[in-house]
Amino acid sequence: MSLLRRKSVEQSIRDTEQPEHQLRRELSALDLTVFGVGVIIGTGIFVLTGVAANRTAGPAVALSFVLAGVACALAALCYAEFASTVPVAGSAYTYSYAALGELVAWIIGWDLILEFVLAGAVVAVGWSQYLAVLLETLGVNLPAAVTGGEGGVFNVPATLIVLILTAVLVAGIKISSRVNAVVVAVKVAVVLFVIAAGLFFLKGDNYVPFVPPAQPAAGGSGAEATLLEAVFGQAPANFGVSGIFAAAALVFFAFIGFDIVATAAEETRVPQRDLPRGILGSLAICTALYVAVSLVVVGMQNYAELDTAAPLAAAFQAVGQPFFANLITVGALAGLTTVVMILMLGQSRVAFAMSRDGLLPRWLSRVHPRYGTPHRITVIVGVLVAVLAGFVPLEELAELVNIGTLFAFVLVAAAVILLRRTRPDLPRGFRVPGGPVIPVLAIVACVVLMLFLTVETWLRFLAWMVLGLLVYFLYSRRNSQLARGERERPPMPGGSDLDTGFGSASPPPR
Repeated sequence: MSLLRRKSVEQSIRDTEQPEHQLRRELSALDLTVFGVGVIIGTGIFVLTGVAANRTAGPAVALSFVLAGVACALAALCYAEFASTVPVAGSAYTYSYAALGELVAWIIGWDLILEFVLAGAVVAVGWSQYLAVLLETLGVNLPAAVTGGEGGVFNVPATLIVLILTAVLVAGIKISSRVNAVVVAVKVAVVLFVIAAGLFFLKGDNYVPFVPPAQPAAGGSGAEATLLEAVFGQAPANFGVSGIFAAAALVFFAFIGFDIVATAAEETRVPQRDLPRGILGSLAICTALYVAVSLVVVGMQNYAELDTAAPLAAAFQAVGQPFFANLITVGALAGLTTVVMILMLGQSRVAFAMSRDGLLPRWLSRVHPRYGTPHRITVIVGVLVAVLAGFVPLEELAELVNIGTLFAFVLVAAAVILLRRTRPDLPRGFRVPGGPVIPVLAIVACVVLMLFLTVETWLRFLAWMVLGLLVYFLYSRRNSQLARGERERPPMPGGSDLDTGFGSASPPPR
Protein backbone atom coordinates (compact mmCIF):
# COMPACT_ATOMS: atom_id res chain seq x y z
CA MET A 1 0.00 0.00 0.00
CA SER A 2 1.48 3.31 -1.08
CA LEU A 3 2.03 6.00 1.53
CA LEU A 4 1.38 8.60 -1.17
CA ARG A 5 -1.91 7.21 -2.46
CA ARG A 6 -4.19 10.10 -3.20
CA LYS A 7 -7.91 10.59 -2.96
CA SER A 8 -9.17 12.21 -6.12
CA VAL A 9 -10.99 15.52 -6.02
CA GLU A 10 -13.96 13.85 -7.71
CA GLN A 11 -14.12 11.13 -5.05
CA SER A 12 -13.91 13.71 -2.26
CA ILE A 13 -16.87 15.57 -3.74
CA ARG A 14 -18.87 12.33 -4.25
CA ASP A 15 -18.37 11.43 -0.57
CA THR A 16 -20.18 14.62 0.45
CA GLU A 17 -23.34 13.25 -1.20
CA GLN A 18 -23.62 10.14 0.99
CA PRO A 19 -26.88 10.56 2.99
CA GLU A 20 -25.44 9.43 6.33
CA HIS A 21 -22.47 11.82 5.97
CA GLN A 22 -24.17 14.75 4.27
CA LEU A 23 -24.04 18.20 5.87
CA ARG A 24 -26.62 20.93 5.23
CA ARG A 25 -25.67 23.83 2.96
CA GLU A 26 -26.94 26.90 4.80
CA LEU A 27 -24.06 29.40 4.89
CA SER A 28 -23.56 32.48 2.70
CA ALA A 29 -20.45 34.58 2.03
CA LEU A 30 -21.58 36.97 4.76
CA ASP A 31 -21.97 34.10 7.24
CA LEU A 32 -18.45 32.91 6.42
CA THR A 33 -16.98 36.39 6.78
CA VAL A 34 -18.64 36.79 10.16
CA PHE A 35 -17.34 33.37 11.19
CA GLY A 36 -13.82 34.43 10.20
CA VAL A 37 -14.06 37.75 12.05
CA GLY A 38 -15.59 35.94 15.02
CA VAL A 39 -12.62 33.64 15.51
CA ILE A 40 -9.83 36.02 14.47
CA ILE A 41 -10.83 38.88 16.79
CA GLY A 42 -10.19 37.46 20.21
CA THR A 43 -7.07 36.53 22.10
CA GLY A 44 -4.81 38.39 19.69
CA ILE A 45 -6.41 41.77 20.00
CA PHE A 46 -7.32 41.55 23.70
CA VAL A 47 -4.17 39.86 25.07
CA LEU A 48 -1.29 39.35 22.65
CA THR A 49 -1.02 43.03 21.75
CA GLY A 50 0.26 43.76 25.24
CA VAL A 51 2.45 40.65 25.48
CA ALA A 52 4.21 41.29 22.18
CA ALA A 53 4.70 45.03 22.78
CA ASN A 54 5.84 44.69 26.39
CA ARG A 55 8.25 41.79 25.97
CA THR A 56 9.41 41.63 22.37
CA ALA A 57 8.70 44.45 19.91
CA GLY A 58 7.78 47.68 21.72
CA PRO A 59 5.71 50.20 19.72
CA ALA A 60 6.80 48.38 16.55
CA VAL A 61 4.30 45.64 17.42
CA ALA A 62 2.13 47.23 14.71
CA LEU A 63 4.76 46.14 12.18
CA SER A 64 4.63 42.64 13.67
CA PHE A 65 0.90 42.50 13.00
CA VAL A 66 1.56 43.67 9.44
CA LEU A 67 4.17 40.95 8.87
CA ALA A 68 1.92 38.24 10.30
CA GLY A 69 -0.98 39.60 8.25
CA VAL A 70 1.06 39.51 5.03
CA ALA A 71 2.08 35.89 5.65
CA CYS A 72 -1.55 35.01 6.32
CA ALA A 73 -2.74 36.90 3.24
CA LEU A 74 -0.38 34.92 1.00
CA ALA A 75 -1.59 31.67 2.54
CA ALA A 76 -5.21 32.84 2.38
CA LEU A 77 -4.99 33.21 -1.40
CA CYS A 78 -3.88 29.58 -1.60
CA TYR A 79 -6.70 28.49 0.70
CA ALA A 80 -9.18 30.43 -1.43
CA GLU A 81 -8.12 28.59 -4.61
CA PHE A 82 -8.34 25.20 -2.94
CA ALA A 83 -11.63 25.97 -1.23
CA SER A 84 -13.20 26.92 -4.57
CA THR A 85 -11.75 23.82 -6.26
CA VAL A 86 -12.34 21.22 -3.54
CA PRO A 87 -15.43 22.45 -1.61
CA VAL A 88 -15.19 19.66 0.97
CA ALA A 89 -14.96 19.75 4.78
CA GLY A 90 -11.50 19.29 6.22
CA SER A 91 -9.63 22.34 4.92
CA ALA A 92 -5.87 21.71 4.63
CA TYR A 93 -6.33 18.01 5.38
CA THR A 94 -8.62 17.48 2.39
CA TYR A 95 -6.44 19.59 0.09
CA SER A 96 -3.32 17.63 1.04
CA TYR A 97 -5.10 14.31 0.46
CA ALA A 98 -5.85 15.37 -3.11
CA ALA A 99 -2.44 16.81 -3.97
CA LEU A 100 0.23 15.31 -1.69
CA GLY A 101 -1.09 11.90 -0.67
CA GLU A 102 -2.50 10.09 2.35
CA LEU A 103 0.51 10.22 4.66
CA VAL A 104 0.90 13.97 4.26
CA ALA A 105 -2.87 14.39 4.67
CA TRP A 106 -2.76 12.43 7.92
CA ILE A 107 0.13 14.56 9.20
CA ILE A 108 -1.83 17.72 8.40
CA GLY A 109 -5.00 16.36 10.02
CA TRP A 110 -3.07 15.37 13.13
CA ASP A 111 -1.45 18.80 13.10
CA LEU A 112 -4.86 20.51 12.89
CA ILE A 113 -6.09 18.49 15.88
CA LEU A 114 -3.21 20.00 17.86
CA GLU A 115 -3.99 23.48 16.54
CA PHE A 116 -7.74 23.64 17.13
CA VAL A 117 -8.12 21.64 20.36
CA LEU A 118 -5.20 23.31 22.11
CA ALA A 119 -6.21 26.77 20.88
CA GLY A 120 -9.78 26.22 22.04
CA ALA A 121 -8.62 25.24 25.52
CA VAL A 122 -6.17 28.15 25.77
CA VAL A 123 -8.85 30.67 24.76
CA ALA A 124 -11.39 29.12 27.15
CA VAL A 125 -8.93 29.64 30.01
CA GLY A 126 -8.52 33.26 28.90
CA TRP A 127 -12.32 33.63 28.85
CA SER A 128 -12.45 32.42 32.45
CA GLN A 129 -9.83 34.97 33.50
CA TYR A 130 -11.75 37.85 31.91
CA LEU A 131 -14.96 36.65 33.58
CA ALA A 132 -13.21 36.71 36.95
CA VAL A 133 -12.05 40.30 36.31
CA LEU A 134 -15.56 41.40 35.33
CA LEU A 135 -17.18 39.76 38.35
CA GLU A 136 -14.57 41.33 40.60
CA THR A 137 -15.62 44.80 39.42
CA LEU A 138 -19.19 43.85 40.42
CA GLY A 139 -18.08 42.79 43.87
CA VAL A 140 -18.14 39.04 43.25
CA ASN A 141 -14.86 37.27 43.92
CA LEU A 142 -14.63 33.72 42.65
CA PRO A 143 -12.26 31.47 44.63
CA ALA A 144 -9.05 30.51 42.85
CA ALA A 145 -9.90 26.84 43.36
CA VAL A 146 -12.67 27.06 40.73
CA THR A 147 -11.11 29.54 38.29
CA GLY A 148 -7.79 27.88 37.58
CA GLY A 149 -5.88 30.53 39.51
CA GLU A 150 -2.87 29.92 41.73
CA GLY A 151 -3.56 26.81 43.75
CA GLY A 152 -6.69 26.12 41.72
CA VAL A 153 -7.96 22.60 41.19
CA PHE A 154 -10.51 22.86 38.38
CA ASN A 155 -11.44 25.77 36.10
CA VAL A 156 -15.23 25.65 36.31
CA PRO A 157 -16.09 28.72 34.15
CA ALA A 158 -13.83 27.57 31.31
CA THR A 159 -15.36 24.10 31.35
CA LEU A 160 -18.94 25.39 31.45
CA ILE A 161 -18.51 27.79 28.51
CA VAL A 162 -17.01 25.00 26.39
CA LEU A 163 -19.88 22.61 27.17
CA ILE A 164 -22.52 25.29 26.45
CA LEU A 165 -20.91 26.11 23.10
CA THR A 166 -20.69 22.39 22.28
CA ALA A 167 -24.48 22.17 22.66
CA VAL A 168 -24.88 25.17 20.34
CA LEU A 169 -22.68 23.52 17.70
CA VAL A 170 -24.63 20.26 17.89
CA ALA A 171 -27.92 22.14 17.47
CA GLY A 172 -27.03 23.22 13.94
CA ILE A 173 -24.68 25.29 11.82
CA LYS A 174 -27.27 28.01 11.19
CA ILE A 175 -27.95 28.48 14.89
CA SER A 176 -24.19 28.62 15.48
CA SER A 177 -23.93 31.23 12.74
CA ARG A 178 -26.67 33.40 14.27
CA VAL A 179 -25.18 33.25 17.76
CA ASN A 180 -21.80 34.11 16.30
CA ALA A 181 -23.21 37.06 14.31
CA VAL A 182 -24.74 38.66 17.41
CA VAL A 183 -21.59 38.29 19.49
CA VAL A 184 -19.32 39.44 16.65
CA ALA A 185 -21.37 42.63 16.28
CA VAL A 186 -20.80 43.36 19.99
CA LYS A 187 -17.06 42.83 19.98
CA VAL A 188 -16.42 44.66 16.69
CA ALA A 189 -18.31 47.63 18.15
CA VAL A 190 -16.07 47.48 21.23
CA VAL A 191 -12.92 47.32 19.09
CA LEU A 192 -14.02 50.32 17.03
CA PHE A 193 -14.79 52.15 20.28
CA VAL A 194 -11.26 51.40 21.56
CA ILE A 195 -9.77 52.89 18.40
CA ALA A 196 -11.97 56.00 18.44
CA ALA A 197 -11.80 56.71 22.18
CA GLY A 198 -8.11 55.88 22.46
CA LEU A 199 -7.20 58.58 19.93
CA PHE A 200 -7.97 61.21 22.62
CA PHE A 201 -5.34 59.79 24.98
CA LEU A 202 -2.35 59.32 22.67
CA LYS A 203 1.08 60.64 23.71
CA GLY A 204 3.79 61.10 21.12
CA ASP A 205 6.54 60.22 23.61
CA ASN A 206 5.15 56.69 23.92
CA TYR A 207 6.13 55.98 20.31
CA VAL A 208 9.81 56.80 20.95
CA PRO A 209 11.83 54.75 20.27
CA PHE A 210 9.49 53.06 17.81
CA VAL A 211 11.92 50.11 17.51
CA PRO A 212 13.62 49.73 20.92
CA PRO A 213 17.28 48.61 20.77
CA ALA A 214 17.92 44.89 21.12
CA GLN A 215 18.68 43.62 24.61
CA PRO A 216 19.37 40.18 26.11
CA ALA A 217 16.29 38.26 27.20
CA ALA A 218 16.09 38.09 31.00
CA GLY A 219 16.74 34.56 32.20
CA GLY A 220 16.67 33.16 28.66
CA SER A 221 17.84 29.57 28.27
CA GLY A 222 18.76 27.55 25.21
CA ALA A 223 15.29 26.05 24.93
CA GLU A 224 13.76 29.53 25.11
CA ALA A 225 15.89 30.83 22.24
CA THR A 226 14.31 30.96 18.82
CA LEU A 227 15.37 28.26 16.38
CA LEU A 228 17.24 30.89 14.36
CA GLU A 229 19.17 32.03 17.44
CA ALA A 230 19.98 28.44 18.34
CA VAL A 231 21.25 27.63 14.84
CA PHE A 232 23.60 30.63 14.82
CA GLY A 233 24.60 30.26 18.47
CA GLN A 234 23.10 33.56 19.58
CA ALA A 235 21.78 34.26 23.08
CA PRO A 236 18.03 34.92 23.37
CA ALA A 237 17.27 38.62 22.82
CA ASN A 238 14.25 40.91 22.75
CA PHE A 239 13.40 44.05 20.76
CA GLY A 240 15.34 45.34 17.78
CA VAL A 241 14.55 44.14 14.26
CA SER A 242 14.66 40.49 15.30
CA GLY A 243 12.15 41.33 18.03
CA ILE A 244 9.67 42.52 15.40
CA PHE A 245 9.88 39.14 13.65
CA ALA A 246 9.71 37.22 16.94
CA ALA A 247 6.61 39.20 17.88
CA ALA A 248 5.13 38.45 14.45
CA ALA A 249 5.61 34.74 15.14
CA LEU A 250 3.80 35.22 18.46
CA VAL A 251 0.89 37.40 17.29
CA PHE A 252 0.37 35.00 14.40
CA PHE A 253 -1.93 33.25 16.90
CA ALA A 254 -4.20 36.29 16.50
CA PHE A 255 -4.87 35.50 12.84
CA ILE A 256 -5.85 31.87 13.26
CA GLY A 257 -9.35 31.71 11.94
CA PHE A 258 -9.54 32.32 8.22
CA ASP A 259 -8.46 28.72 7.64
CA ILE A 260 -11.40 27.60 9.78
CA VAL A 261 -13.71 29.25 7.25
CA ALA A 262 -12.51 26.65 4.75
CA THR A 263 -13.59 23.81 7.05
CA ALA A 264 -17.24 24.86 6.51
CA ALA A 265 -17.04 24.26 2.74
CA GLU A 266 -19.70 21.53 2.70
CA GLU A 267 -22.14 23.77 4.57
CA THR A 268 -21.79 26.69 2.14
CA ARG A 269 -24.48 27.33 -0.46
CA VAL A 270 -22.15 28.40 -3.29
CA PRO A 271 -18.67 27.41 -2.07
CA GLN A 272 -16.83 28.26 -5.31
CA ARG A 273 -17.90 31.90 -4.92
CA ASP A 274 -18.54 32.38 -1.22
CA LEU A 275 -15.50 30.67 0.33
CA PRO A 276 -12.86 32.95 -1.27
CA ARG A 277 -14.94 35.98 -0.27
CA GLY A 278 -15.31 34.79 3.31
CA ILE A 279 -11.63 33.87 3.70
CA LEU A 280 -10.13 37.03 2.19
CA GLY A 281 -12.79 39.37 3.55
CA SER A 282 -12.46 38.31 7.19
CA LEU A 283 -8.66 38.47 7.03
CA ALA A 284 -8.63 41.96 5.50
CA ILE A 285 -11.05 43.35 8.11
CA CYS A 286 -9.18 41.89 11.06
CA THR A 287 -5.71 42.90 9.89
CA ALA A 288 -6.81 46.54 9.63
CA LEU A 289 -8.37 46.41 13.11
CA TYR A 290 -5.29 44.77 14.65
CA VAL A 291 -2.87 47.36 13.29
CA ALA A 292 -5.13 50.24 14.39
CA VAL A 293 -5.62 48.87 17.92
CA SER A 294 -1.92 48.14 18.43
CA LEU A 295 -0.98 51.68 17.38
CA VAL A 296 -3.57 53.17 19.75
CA VAL A 297 -2.63 51.03 22.77
CA VAL A 298 1.12 51.70 22.59
CA GLY A 299 0.32 55.39 22.12
CA MET A 300 -1.87 55.48 25.24
CA GLN A 301 0.64 53.78 27.53
CA ASN A 302 4.38 53.19 27.35
CA TYR A 303 5.10 49.71 26.03
CA ALA A 304 7.19 48.85 29.12
CA GLU A 305 4.16 49.52 31.35
CA LEU A 306 1.56 47.64 29.31
CA ASP A 307 -0.36 44.94 31.13
CA THR A 308 0.22 41.52 29.59
CA ALA A 309 -3.07 39.98 30.75
CA ALA A 310 -5.61 42.64 29.71
CA PRO A 311 -3.70 45.42 27.89
CA LEU A 312 -6.67 47.27 26.41
CA ALA A 313 -8.64 47.52 29.64
CA ALA A 314 -5.51 48.36 31.65
CA ALA A 315 -4.56 51.13 29.22
CA PHE A 316 -7.89 52.88 29.81
CA GLN A 317 -7.54 52.33 33.56
CA ALA A 318 -4.14 54.04 33.36
CA VAL A 319 -5.67 57.17 31.79
CA GLY A 320 -8.44 57.34 34.38
CA GLN A 321 -11.29 55.75 32.43
CA PRO A 322 -12.51 52.75 34.48
CA PHE A 323 -15.94 52.68 32.76
CA PHE A 324 -14.26 52.25 29.39
CA ALA A 325 -12.08 49.52 30.88
CA ASN A 326 -15.15 47.58 32.05
CA LEU A 327 -16.77 47.98 28.65
CA ILE A 328 -13.68 46.52 27.02
CA THR A 329 -13.74 43.59 29.43
CA VAL A 330 -17.30 42.81 28.30
CA GLY A 331 -16.16 43.00 24.68
CA ALA A 332 -13.27 40.66 25.44
CA LEU A 333 -15.66 38.12 26.96
CA ALA A 334 -17.84 38.30 23.86
CA GLY A 335 -14.82 38.02 21.59
CA LEU A 336 -13.34 35.01 23.32
CA THR A 337 -16.73 33.26 23.38
CA THR A 338 -16.97 33.11 19.61
CA VAL A 339 -13.30 32.18 19.27
CA VAL A 340 -13.83 29.07 21.41
CA MET A 341 -16.97 28.13 19.49
CA ILE A 342 -15.48 28.44 16.03
CA LEU A 343 -12.25 26.70 16.95
CA MET A 344 -14.34 23.71 18.05
CA LEU A 345 -16.37 24.00 14.85
CA GLY A 346 -13.20 23.80 12.79
CA GLN A 347 -11.85 20.83 14.74
CA SER A 348 -15.09 18.87 14.46
CA ARG A 349 -15.19 19.37 10.67
CA VAL A 350 -11.58 18.26 10.21
CA ALA A 351 -12.13 15.16 12.35
CA PHE A 352 -15.40 14.55 10.47
CA ALA A 353 -13.56 14.48 7.15
CA MET A 354 -10.81 12.23 8.54
CA SER A 355 -13.30 9.73 9.97
CA ARG A 356 -15.33 9.68 6.75
CA ASP A 357 -12.10 8.71 4.97
CA GLY A 358 -11.46 5.95 7.53
CA LEU A 359 -8.32 7.50 9.03
CA LEU A 360 -10.32 7.82 12.24
CA PRO A 361 -13.18 5.43 13.17
CA ARG A 362 -15.96 5.89 10.59
CA TRP A 363 -18.79 5.90 13.16
CA LEU A 364 -17.58 9.34 14.21
CA SER A 365 -18.70 10.81 10.89
CA ARG A 366 -22.40 9.99 11.28
CA VAL A 367 -24.57 13.10 10.92
CA HIS A 368 -27.45 13.81 13.31
CA PRO A 369 -30.76 13.02 11.51
CA ARG A 370 -32.48 16.14 12.86
CA TYR A 371 -29.77 18.78 13.22
CA GLY A 372 -27.61 17.79 10.25
CA THR A 373 -24.38 18.17 12.23
CA PRO A 374 -21.59 15.67 13.01
CA HIS A 375 -22.83 15.40 16.59
CA ARG A 376 -20.65 12.53 17.76
CA ILE A 377 -17.33 14.10 16.88
CA THR A 378 -18.59 17.51 18.04
CA VAL A 379 -19.40 16.15 21.51
CA ILE A 380 -16.03 14.35 21.73
CA VAL A 381 -14.16 17.52 20.73
CA GLY A 382 -16.17 19.57 23.22
CA VAL A 383 -15.47 17.18 26.10
CA LEU A 384 -11.75 17.06 25.24
CA VAL A 385 -11.45 20.86 25.12
CA ALA A 386 -13.47 21.17 28.35
CA VAL A 387 -11.21 18.73 30.19
CA LEU A 388 -8.03 20.45 28.98
CA ALA A 389 -9.40 23.89 29.87
CA GLY A 390 -10.54 22.66 33.28
CA PHE A 391 -7.38 20.92 34.45
CA VAL A 392 -4.36 22.04 32.46
CA PRO A 393 -2.68 25.49 32.47
CA LEU A 394 -2.02 25.79 28.76
CA GLU A 395 -0.92 29.40 28.28
CA GLU A 396 2.73 28.47 27.75
CA LEU A 397 1.76 26.08 24.96
CA ALA A 398 0.13 28.74 22.75
CA GLU A 399 3.16 28.79 20.44
CA LEU A 400 2.41 25.16 19.58
CA VAL A 401 -0.75 26.41 17.93
CA ASN A 402 1.29 28.82 15.82
CA ILE A 403 3.82 26.28 14.59
CA GLY A 404 1.05 23.83 13.72
CA THR A 405 -0.82 26.45 11.72
CA LEU A 406 2.27 27.71 9.91
CA PHE A 407 3.18 24.14 8.99
CA ALA A 408 -0.31 23.60 7.55
CA PHE A 409 -0.02 26.82 5.54
CA VAL A 410 3.29 25.67 4.02
CA LEU A 411 1.79 22.40 2.82
CA VAL A 412 -1.35 24.06 1.42
CA ALA A 413 0.77 26.49 -0.62
CA ALA A 414 2.89 23.60 -1.91
CA ALA A 415 -0.26 21.64 -2.76
CA VAL A 416 -1.60 24.52 -4.87
CA ILE A 417 1.52 24.40 -7.04
CA LEU A 418 1.39 20.62 -7.37
CA LEU A 419 -2.33 20.40 -8.10
CA ARG A 420 -2.02 22.95 -10.90
CA ARG A 421 0.62 20.78 -12.55
CA THR A 422 -1.14 17.43 -12.09
CA ARG A 423 -4.76 18.53 -12.60
CA PRO A 424 -4.84 21.62 -14.79
CA ASP A 425 -8.28 20.47 -16.03
CA LEU A 426 -10.04 21.02 -12.70
CA PRO A 427 -12.55 23.90 -12.65
CA ARG A 428 -11.35 26.61 -10.27
CA GLY A 429 -13.77 29.24 -9.02
CA PHE A 430 -10.77 31.29 -7.83
CA ARG A 431 -7.13 31.24 -8.93
CA VAL A 432 -4.16 32.63 -7.02
CA PRO A 433 -2.78 35.48 -9.14
CA GLY A 434 0.84 35.43 -10.28
CA GLY A 435 1.14 31.73 -11.06
CA PRO A 436 3.45 29.91 -8.61
CA VAL A 437 5.00 33.15 -7.30
CA ILE A 438 2.41 33.81 -4.57
CA PRO A 439 2.39 30.20 -3.23
CA VAL A 440 6.21 30.22 -3.12
CA LEU A 441 6.19 33.54 -1.25
CA ALA A 442 3.62 32.07 1.16
CA ILE A 443 5.95 29.14 1.87
CA VAL A 444 8.92 31.44 2.44
CA ALA A 445 6.98 33.80 4.73
CA CYS A 446 5.63 30.97 6.89
CA VAL A 447 9.00 29.24 7.18
CA VAL A 448 10.64 32.52 8.25
CA LEU A 449 8.07 32.95 11.03
CA MET A 450 8.59 29.35 12.13
CA LEU A 451 12.31 30.03 12.53
CA PHE A 452 11.47 32.70 15.12
CA LEU A 453 9.61 30.23 17.34
CA THR A 454 11.48 28.75 20.28
CA VAL A 455 13.46 25.51 20.27
CA GLU A 456 11.15 24.22 23.03
CA THR A 457 8.15 24.75 20.74
CA TRP A 458 9.86 22.86 17.92
CA LEU A 459 10.66 19.92 20.21
CA ARG A 460 7.08 19.69 21.46
CA PHE A 461 5.78 19.88 17.91
CA LEU A 462 8.11 17.09 16.73
CA ALA A 463 7.02 14.91 19.67
CA TRP A 464 3.36 15.38 18.69
CA MET A 465 4.18 14.48 15.08
CA VAL A 466 5.98 11.29 16.15
CA LEU A 467 2.90 10.26 18.16
CA GLY A 468 0.74 10.94 15.11
CA LEU A 469 2.91 8.73 12.90
CA LEU A 470 2.54 5.88 15.38
CA VAL A 471 -1.25 6.21 15.25
CA TYR A 472 -1.18 6.29 11.45
CA PHE A 473 0.92 3.15 11.01
CA LEU A 474 -0.86 1.21 13.76
CA TYR A 475 -4.43 2.08 12.74
CA SER A 476 -5.16 4.62 10.02
CA ARG A 477 -3.04 3.23 7.18
CA ARG A 478 -4.87 -0.11 7.03
CA ASN A 479 -8.35 1.24 7.88
CA SER A 480 -8.56 4.13 5.44
CA GLN A 481 -11.14 4.12 2.68
CA LEU A 482 -8.40 3.89 0.05
CA ALA A 483 -6.76 0.93 1.80
CA ARG A 484 -10.05 -0.97 1.82
CA GLY A 485 -10.47 -0.20 -1.86
CA GLU A 486 -7.01 -1.59 -2.61
CA ARG A 487 -7.75 -4.81 -0.73
CA GLU A 488 -11.09 -5.33 -2.46
CA ARG A 489 -9.93 -4.48 -5.99
CA PRO A 490 -8.59 -7.30 -8.22
CA PRO A 491 -5.01 -6.86 -9.48
CA MET A 492 -4.56 -4.89 -12.71
CA PRO A 493 -3.24 -6.70 -15.81
CA GLY A 494 0.53 -6.89 -15.76
CA GLY A 495 0.68 -6.69 -11.99
CA SER A 496 0.35 -2.92 -11.82
CA ASP A 497 -1.75 -1.29 -9.18
CA LEU A 498 -4.27 1.41 -9.89
CA ASP A 499 -3.44 4.82 -8.48
CA THR A 500 -6.37 5.72 -6.31
CA GLY A 501 -5.65 9.38 -6.75
CA PHE A 502 -5.94 11.67 -9.69
CA GLY A 503 -2.57 10.54 -10.99
CA SER A 504 -4.33 7.72 -12.81
CA ALA A 505 -6.49 10.06 -14.80
CA SER A 506 -5.70 10.56 -18.44
CA PRO A 507 -3.90 13.80 -19.14
CA PRO A 508 -5.99 16.54 -20.69
CA PRO A 509 -5.79 16.80 -24.48
CA ARG A 510 -3.18 19.20 -25.75
